[in-house]
Amino acid sequence: MKRALWSVWLLTPVAAAAYHFGPGQDRVTLDRAADLIAAAEADARAAEATCCDEAAASAAWTRAIAKYDEALLLLPPDRANEARRCRLEAAKARTHVSQLPAANSELELLVDELSNDRTADPALVADARSALANSQYYMTWLMRLEGASREEWEPKIEAARQNYRWLAESSSEKKDAAALAENERNLEAAIHLARMDLEELQGLPLPSQ
Repeated sequence: MKRALWSVWLLTPVAAAAYHFGPGQDRVTLDRAADLIAAAEADARAAEATCCDEAAASAAWTRAIAKYDEALLLLPPDRANEARRCRLEAAKARTHVSQLPAANSELELLVDELSNDRTADPALVADARSALANSQYYMTWLMRLEGASREEWEPKIEAARQNYRWLAESSSEKKDAAALAENERNLEAAIHLARMDLEELQGLPLPSQ
């Protein structure tokens, strides 16, 4: 009996070390990722709350992006849903700090990935598609102001229109009246942007994101 207890006592540090460098280390990494995500969300809320102060809002969005990106590096492959949410929120934040093209490219990849995954969270799919449609809409607006040809900007606004239509149909199927109304307004805005004369567009303020 004493020999058995002695063996257990000797093996306890080995077991503790194995946990620390194995599952225990994984737990520490996941906790660190969760802390970074929570901090990034707090920065995003602060940015939205200080939107009237452009410098402060931009600094908060930039901090949020850095934290989301760091969390992404820590999340293991089996945390795909959390990683996709991080990518989505980081892309949204990038649209607020003059990184719209990068955000648009990331959102296109994410929506394509989600569309090919039958197990993807439907709410995440809708959120990502909405963010993509918004980025396409704003990019079209900027491209037109910068003098891009119709052949250059039309595919972008057509993609936005299709995404807003998808969202409107999805909202209708779910009988979500508020979301349906918003998506129909966005769909109409995309159609109007495509038909608007450049002179009319130049006389309007850039829409807020």
